[in-house]
Amino acid sequence: MPNWRSPRAAVVPNFHLPMRSYEVKNRTSVDDIKSLRLITAIKTPYLPDGRFDLEAYDTLVNMQIEDGVEGVIVGGTTGEGQLMSWDEHIMLIGHTVNCFGGSIKVIGNTGSNSTREAIHATEQGFAVGMHAALHINPYYGKTSVGESRNVLETIGVEQYTSHGLVVWSGNDDQCHDSRWDYGAAGVISVTSNLVPGLMRELMFGGKNPSLNSKLAHLIEWLFQEPNPIGLNTALAQLGVVRPVFRLPYVPLPLAKRVEFVNIVKELGRENFVGERDVQVLDDNDFILIGRY
Repeated sequence: MPNWRSPRAAVVPNFHLPMRSYEVKNRTSVDDIKSLRLITAIKTPYLPDGRFDLEAYDTLVNMQIEDGVEGVIVGGTTGEGQLMSWDEHIMLIGHTVNCFGGSIKVIGNTGSNSTREAIHATEQGFAVGMHAALHINPYYGKTSVGESRNVLETIGVEQYTSHGLVVWSGNDDQCHDSRWDYGAAGVISVTSNLVPGLMRELMFGGKNPSLNSKLAHLIEWLFQEPNPIGLNTALAQLGVVRPVFRLPYVPLPLAKRVEFVNIVKELGRENFVGERDVQVLDDNDFILIGRY
């Protein structure tokens, strides 16, 4: 009998392993991030059982790319990161990078009230390839004033730009003036989920008070209730996502849904994402999920 040899560990080449954050092909400079003008706080759609609807999500992101959006915030307030487990959160960041990281900058919301948790989540986010991290000031447990540079700020534009900080507006109703009058780099937008082409024109096309005024009704409608209630309702009415809500969010009432149909007609259906006719939807069409 031939001499027996113990099995040896397989030598696995690196070329097919998941992309590491330090590899050249995934490096993103600070200047790359600072140059972004239109970043969408992307919506997270759900299946009827409350799990992520990745097919609808991919369609949403593709529409953003096609209409010139340069970056997406994954799992932010608009994307309902506050309703996700960290496993879901990091998975969605990694999915977005793997599918779209070559076409759009992926900024993961890995902030937390806990510094320890925020650091761990950020390390995981970069490990799956995100280009930048979005962090928030600690909520509930307030802290003393700290210092930061080259961060995605969303308030008090002029007080930061006057000190050389790069700032993105976080308010769609103020982003035009912030961009063209107060030196903001651009906007982290909710409205661009619905009308990415018009928001790109607002950020790239020069000062345009006429377009800004034209969008005012839509923006006001979107934020009459806490975000992302209006956005979730609108995308469902456009047929782009299923009418599924993770509680505690619930859809806007019937009268407001009728108002949105009229807003779409005012701005033109061709300016909105999706291809289906906008619908009012009945209350019974919506699915509210408490456990998922």
